[in-house]
Amino acid sequence: MKEGHKGFTSSAGVILAAAGSAIGLGNIWKFPYVAGMNGGGAFLIVYLICVAVFGMPLLMTELLIGKQSGKSAYGAFRTITGNNRWQWLSWWTLAGVVILMGFYFVVTGWCAAYLVESVTNAYKGMDATALAEHFAITVTNTPKMILYGLLPVLLTGAILWFGVNKGIERLSKILMPVLLVMMIVMAVYVLMLDGSKEGLLFLFRPDFSKITPQVVMMAVGQCFFSLSVGIGALITYGAYMPNTQDASMTSFQVIVLDTLVALLAGVIIFPAVFAFGVSPEEGPELVFVVLPAIFQQMPLPWLSSVMFFLLLFIAALTSTISVMEVAVASLLEAFGGKLNRHHVVLITTVIVCALVSLVVLSMTGAWSKLTIMQHNLFDVSDNLVTMVIMPLGAMCMSLFVGWFMPIKSIDVVPYSKRPWKKALRPMLIFSLRFVVPITILLVFLNGLGVF
Repeated sequence: MKEGHKGFTSSAGVILAAAGSAIGLGNIWKFPYVAGMNGGGAFLIVYLICVAVFGMPLLMTELLIGKQSGKSAYGAFRTITGNNRWQWLSWWTLAGVVILMGFYFVVTGWCAAYLVESVTNAYKGMDATALAEHFAITVTNTPKMILYGLLPVLLTGAILWFGVNKGIERLSKILMPVLLVMMIVMAVYVLMLDGSKEGLLFLFRPDFSKITPQVVMMAVGQCFFSLSVGIGALITYGAYMPNTQDASMTSFQVIVLDTLVALLAGVIIFPAVFAFGVSPEEGPELVFVVLPAIFQQMPLPWLSSVMFFLLLFIAALTSTISVMEVAVASLLEAFGGKLNRHHVVLITTVIVCALVSLVVLSMTGAWSKLTIMQHNLFDVSDNLVTMVIMPLGAMCMSLFVGWFMPIKSIDVVPYSKRPWKKALRPMLIFSLRFVVPITILLVFLNGLGVF
C-alpha cells in the first residue's frame, strides 16, 4: 500500500469499522418505518432471507475486491485486470460517493440538530402536530441547516485526519460498542412500558398472509440500502484488511452486527409505538416527529430523547466516516503520492462542505425553484444514488467477481478443507453470477415503476 493508505491493525478493528460503514440511518431510521409499513414480522422474515441470500454475497464482493487489489475504489479494478477496461466502474462508484455525501451529511445534520435540541429540552410540551410543524421549519431553515450540516463534515474530516489506525479504527472500537450498549439499555427501558408486548408481537410474530410481491421488493431494497453496498466503501475497507483476515468470516460478522442493530431499533421503536397507541405505519416521519412526541409521554422524557438521538447521530457518523474515506483514499491514489493524507483530507472537507451547502440551499428560498423533473437537489441526489447508482454499481461488481475474477485470480475465494467453506465457494460464485444480478435488476425496474 502507498503512503497514507496504511491498513487496520487488528481483526476487531476491521469488523467494527466495516460494521460501522454498513450500520447507519438505514438501520435505525429506515428499517423500522419500512417494516411498520410492510407487515412487521412478515417483512422481517423476508428481510432476513434477503440478508442471507442477497446481502452476504454483495458485502463479501466489495471486501474481496478491496483485499485482492489492495486499492481503494479508484484503483481496484485497474489493479486486478491490469488494464482500464473496468475503470468506468471506479468512476461510477466515485460519482455515487460524491452525490451521496451531499444529502447524507444533510440528514446527519438533522440528527445533530435534534440531538442538540433534545439536550436543551426544546421539545418539552410539544405534541405530534407541533413536532411536525417544527420538523418542517427546521429542515427549511437555511442558516441552521448549513450550520448543522457542516458540523458532521468537520467532525468526520477531523477523524480522517488521524488516518486509518489512529482515526477510523480507534474511533470504531469506541463508537460501535457504545452504540450497541446504548441500544440495549434503551430497548430494556422501552420494554418496561405497559403495552410494549404488542410491539414485540408485531415485529416477531409474522402474519404470512401479508407477504406480497411488493413486500418482497421492499425487503430486498431495504437490505441493499442498509448494507450501503455499491459505492465502494467496503472496497476501501477491504484494502485495509490484514492479509491474514478471512473476508468470508468478516462478512458474516458484519452482517450479524448490522442485522442486530436493525432488530434492536425495531425493539426500541415498536414497543414504544404500541404502548402509546400510535400506528406503526407512520412512514419516514416516525423518527423525527412521532418518536419525539412519544418520548414526551414516557418516564424520563429528556433522557429518552437525548439517548435516542445520540445513538442515531453515532450510527450516521460511522457511515459518513466510511463514505468520506472512499474519497480521501481515492484522491491519495489519484495524486500518486504528490499529496499527503492531511492535504487530501483538507481538500475533501472543503469540497464536501460546498456540496452540503448546495443541497441545503436547494431545499429553501429561491434555490428551491431550481428543480430537475420537479425535484430539488436533495431529492434528486437521494433518488439517483439509492435507486440507480448503488444498485447498478453493486450489480456490476457482482458480475465482475462472479464471471471475471475467478478466472483471472483463482484465489479470490480461497479453497479450504473446512466443509462450510468448501460449500461456500460454489454457492458464492453462483449467487454472484445469477441470483444477485437478477435480483438487483428486478429491484431496479421496480424502483423505476416498471412493476
